[in-house]
Amino acid sequence: MVNYTFPKDFLWGGAIAANQAEGAYLEDGKGLTIVDLLPTGEKRRDIMKGNVPSFLPLEGEFYPSHEAIDFYNHYKEDIALFAEMGFKALRVSIAWSRIFPTGADEEPNEAGLKFYDDLFNVLIKYNIQPVVTLAHFDVPVNLIEKYGSWRNRKLVDLFEAYAKTVFTRYKDKVKYWMTFNEINMLLHLPFLGAGLAFEEGENKKQIQYQAAHHQLVASALAVKACHEIIPGAKIGCMLAAGTFYPYTCNPDDVFQAMEKDRESYFFIDVQSRGEYPPYAMRFFKDHHLTIQMEPEDKDILKNHTVDYIGFSYYSSRTTSTDPEVIKNMTSGNVFGSVSNPFVAKSEWGWTIDPKGFRITANQLYDRYQKPLFVVENGLGAADVVTPEGEIKDDYRIEYLKQHIAEMGEAIQDGVEIIGYTSWGPIDIVSASSGEMRKRYGYIYVDRDNEGKGTLNRIKKKSFYWYKNVIQSNGENFGE
Repeated sequence: MVNYTFPKDFLWGGAIAANQAEGAYLEDGKGLTIVDLLPTGEKRRDIMKGNVPSFLPLEGEFYPSHEAIDFYNHYKEDIALFAEMGFKALRVSIAWSRIFPTGADEEPNEAGLKFYDDLFNVLIKYNIQPVVTLAHFDVPVNLIEKYGSWRNRKLVDLFEAYAKTVFTRYKDKVKYWMTFNEINMLLHLPFLGAGLAFEEGENKKQIQYQAAHHQLVASALAVKACHEIIPGAKIGCMLAAGTFYPYTCNPDDVFQAMEKDRESYFFIDVQSRGEYPPYAMRFFKDHHLTIQMEPEDKDILKNHTVDYIGFSYYSSRTTSTDPEVIKNMTSGNVFGSVSNPFVAKSEWGWTIDPKGFRITANQLYDRYQKPLFVVENGLGAADVVTPEGEIKDDYRIEYLKQHIAEMGEAIQDGVEIIGYTSWGPIDIVSASSGEMRKRYGYIYVDRDNEGKGTLNRIKKKSFYWYKNVIQSNGENFGE
């Protein structure tokens, strides 16, 4: 294995989200949020797409976010374990509905603000930088019921008020921020991504892109507020990334791959460059979409672009225009991908493509010329505890080893990368499937898909391996 030189202040760590880890879903005044309405099982994906049967949890359904791994009450012990691994950064999200339970409250909820004060204090005690996402698949349910979520311009003002509240409160504790997690997800799973629920016969594409515009303006206003309230802070956007490959060198396949990439790049083009790209204007025209914009929006977007590009990378994607090839789709990928015969797949049908990680990082840096931050990357797998109480997750070590090596190659290519926070350093609820069985962590949590278990934490083999990687600043990939 080649040794790689990572920047001396490289931010090694891990990433979790409030809605997948905290639990305590109504504790200390918190209001309902998007994932509190997502049960496990076959209905989950349909609701994520916007077919929402109820704005209250239903009897007889199991909602894994309600308890999750109870990070809300275990964060001190969990952060101590992250510190033992040597984390330099932990990416978390603030639950909007902990701060403003209805999303439109006159005053913020002090108990919610205090929880994050305490959380950040513990991180700082261990010299771990908090990297904080303002909205990680998170809209207070009241705003979905009352305003239709991000389809309504009203949410821009409410989000700005929320952002200013937390910037002011945590300005001495948090220097790295992100606006919307995987902002492009609203095109694929609109309820999960942006709280969009649809009525029969509505023009979904129109609503999605209008909501996207509102989020883009809200993101720019958050950037403005962050720079004003916390001079010296860095605030980024966040993309669910992964390059689309053409299945063949047929120009139609190549063009379609470009269009599929642009579908996601659109969001970052606006957040990073400050204006709508020409291809988006043509897309709106071709699809008869009219995006309502206020006169000031153009200047807001142009003058308040992000400082860095955060992105998740799990897998590449492949696309084809051949109807026969399209029949062979992989089952796990939210973005839809035909099966790529040159790469392996995870147990959940996600392609395992480390070289795609390097390609994606290079493409993002070539396109935006801004620092990148790898804020999610990891392998979801079903871990087995041995009779001796051990978890020998060599498959996870191998996945991460290969991806970190390709990240090292990208840095050698000249790509500027701030840090690497792998996804789910402790087992958390899977966003896509709602399972606990799909585990990403270096730390095992004793909890199953039905919510049973002791919640005990157990270090996996990968715990010690990642500790080694961090200690050597990426030079030592040994086990």
